[in-house]
Order: sequence, then C-alpha cells, then structure tokens
Amino acid sequence: MGEIVHETNSEAETRKLGADISLTLKQGDMIALSGELGAGKSAFARGLIAHLLQDKTQEIASPTYTLCNVYQTEPAIAHFDLYRLSDPQELDELGLDEALETGCAIVEWPEKAFETMPLNAVHVEITELGETARKFRMSGNADLLGRIGRSIKIRDLLVSSGFGNAARSPLDGDASSRRYETLFVEGKPELLVMDAPETPDGPPVKDGKPYSKIAHLAENVSAFVAIDQVLRSKGFVAPNIPAMDMEAGILVVENLGSGKIIDEARQPIEERYQASAEFLADLHAHAFERQISLPDGISYTIPEYDHDALMIEVELLLEWYIQAFAREALKPEQRDGFFQIWTTLFRYLDSQQKTLVLRDFHSPNIIWRDQQTGTGRIGVIDFQDAVMGPCAYDVASLAQDARIDVSEMLETSLCEKYIAIRTQNDAKFDAEGFNESYAIMAAQRATKILGIFCRLNERDDKPQYLAHIPRMRDYLKRSLKHPVLGEYSNWLKTVIDL
Repeated sequence: MGEIVHETNSEAETRKLGADISLTLKQGDMIALSGELGAGKSAFARGLIAHLLQDKTQEIASPTYTLCNVYQTEPAIAHFDLYRLSDPQELDELGLDEALETGCAIVEWPEKAFETMPLNAVHVEITELGETARKFRMSGNADLLGRIGRSIKIRDLLVSSGFGNAARSPLDGDASSRRYETLFVEGKPELLVMDAPETPDGPPVKDGKPYSKIAHLAENVSAFVAIDQVLRSKGFVAPNIPAMDMEAGILVVENLGSGKIIDEARQPIEERYQASAEFLADLHAHAFERQISLPDGISYTIPEYDHDALMIEVELLLEWYIQAFAREALKPEQRDGFFQIWTTLFRYLDSQQKTLVLRDFHSPNIIWRDQQTGTGRIGVIDFQDAVMGPCAYDVASLAQDARIDVSEMLETSLCEKYIAIRTQNDAKFDAEGFNESYAIMAAQRATKILGIFCRLNERDDKPQYLAHIPRMRDYLKRSLKHPVLGEYSNWLKTVIDL
C-alpha cells in the first residue's frame, strides 16, 4: 500500500479518524502531521489521544509551548508540536527516540526537524477542502500504513451498514492473526468487529502447501460465515452477522455476551460444563451437508479432518515440543515409529461417526446465556476452523480444556453425560467405539497443543502459553491409560519425561 487518501467533512469526523487510527498503534509507531495553520492537525491528534486515554474528563492540552506532552496510555503516546522548535537538533533533547522505544508518537509540524526525523513514520498531509472538510494523504511506513488502511475500511463498512456512529474499542485477541473490536451502539456493546485479512499460516511446509492449508485452518472469513449460517439454520446460538466485507475480511457480528462456563477463580462451573456436553450431543445428532451456499453467490465446502490434517498437527510435537524438552535429539527410527503409530491410530477413526467438529469448543469460545433454556444456554464463537471429523474431538476439547483445570472426575462425568444422551436418542450409537475414539482424539489434541504452545513461545514470542504446558501433559497422561494408546505411551517414554 503506497498511499491512502481519505476525506472528512467535519471536525467531528476528523477526530473520529484520529480515534480509529489510534486502534492501530503499536510500540515504535510514529505519525507525522503536516498542514497549514487551522488545517486540522490538533483536532486529529486530540481525537487519537482521547481515544487512547478512554477518559473524557482528562484535558488534552496542546504542546505548542511545552513542545511535548506524554500520556501513559496503552501504548504510551508522546504528542510533539514542533512549530516553535528553533533548531532541529533540539529534537534529540525532547526525547523522540526514547518515546518510540517505550511507546508511540504523533508529531505536528515535522518539517521543522525533517533532517533529524525518524525514517519509519507515516506522514499525513492535511489540506483544506472547505470550511470543515479536509483531505488526508498518508504515506510512509508500509506496516503501519496497512493497519491504518484496514481501520479505515472497517469504518467505511460501519458507515455503509448504518453503524457509522458506533464507538470502537480494542478487544483482546487469541493466538491467531485475527483482531477483534467491541462496537458500542448508543453506548451498548451490542456488536463486535472481526478483522481477519486473508492469509495463510506461514510458508510452505509440505508439498508446496502452508500448514494452514494441510491442517484445514480457515484462511479467510468465508469459513466463519458458512459455519455460522449452518449452526443458526439448525437452531443453535451463533452470532448474527449484520454486515460483512468478505473480500476485505471484515465482519460485523452480534455480541453474544460475556457469560462464562468458569467462575472468577477460573474453575469449571460443573452445571455449565454439563450443559455444554449436552449441547455437543444435540449438535452431533444432526446431519450436515458439506457444501454451503454463501450470501455472495459462492459456495464453501467444509473440509474433512483427514489423515494429512491430523498428522501434520501431531507432527508439531516433534518440531517444537520435542526440540524444547526431549532428553536428546530424535533418531530417524524414532521419528519413523512416531508416524507409524499415528497412522495406525488414525485408521481406527475411519470407522467412527463423522460429524461437524467445531474444533475450538472450550471455555474461551463458549458463551453462557443464563436466561435461556436447553441448548439455547450455549452460544458458540470462533468456529471458522470447523471440519467434518470424529465426534469425539469436540468432547475432548471441552473435557480437557487447555486453559482450565478440568478434573479427571469431571472429565469422566462429561463423557458419560454425552454417551447417555447419544445412546438414548440413537440406538445405533457405538459407546465403546466412542470411548476408543475419544482416547485417540484427546491424545491427538494434547500432542498437537503441546507443540503449538511451544511454537507460540519460540516463533511468535508469546511465552504466556508455556504456563499451560503442565496441564496438557497431565491430560495426555490420562488419555494414555487407554489400551489403544499403549504403543504411543511406550514411544513417549523412550524420548521424553512427561
């Protein structure tokens, strides 16, 4: 993206543009504002800083005389006004470099110190089109400019869909590249923005395909729209989608609320976990077509959770977890043994029931709806990676929650609840086969996640995920008690101490 041109028609819109761009800022970012006196630099800067402050009572004073004001926001923002700068070398004394090391900066009149200005800024040239109308021409740092462009696209979608006055606030994301925002409509957090540009998960890793393609991870928002449509058509609670830009990868979705299935101490609320197991039993009793027609006229095919996908996931243990924790490097015969064991285990799964697997059915993605009844108490989100696969996977995802300690007693109770409902409603349901499938899928999932958490630490600089590794080890040990996993249990003992 070489340049962005955007127009505003009032001072309020100029402030809102600043607020929208504030959502994109990270440590080290700098915005340089140029324009004649009265062009709107201060209005833009105040809109940006006010949104970061989230405190309407705090005054945002102009730094015309102080030259710099610093606000302890997240990230911290330093506001420079260089109009009265007498010597460009004074910029060093004002601490611009230090500000960028710990936060970000917005600089008015950057031309006063152009020779000493950092090169990685986004330059914003403001020109007057009328009494209050302004044109913003932005260029410079490609990364920040790309983020700004997406923020403007989000506002454009909001305007075109009738939500132009909605206030936006960043929402904590997950381990993916997706971003989320809360939209406040008339002061109420009724909607969310999912900002998910189309992207593969890394470079090619096998047969010229990236990991995401082999593992059937969603690379664009069409998967979310399709699965959402299917779930709602079956009477399950998934977010309504009142606005979308499929090409840009931006969705405006219903906010299902903040009800959780865990308590404030992050312990499972047993009644809610049981209700979640009932939800899965109901979901898996339905038949699902793999081909789904989308609103834009294209179709989406739900991928099959095939052997290639299952295998590349468990392979993460070898590539990341074993590298970090193994007693010594794997021998070729040990690697071969690992693949042979899992190939055999995956063949067991071929005879088991295949259904819609949401794939991330655990506490962060389950919304508790206290005022509802039956399956209406469970709202689901973050299901864009859904596949057609063994029904046991989602039960394992719930009963071996990667972020919450689920006791072995509760895990057993959840499986028994699920089996009882399925058996009652379907005389052909194979309870014994399910138990075997559950052990395999629970072990597959724990194996994968141990690798993922190490990858998040090493590759993505997210060490907080290491805190969950002991829990996943314990879950894997539980699963290994099943006789079907005997060979895998023995293999693990030869290479690592669980």
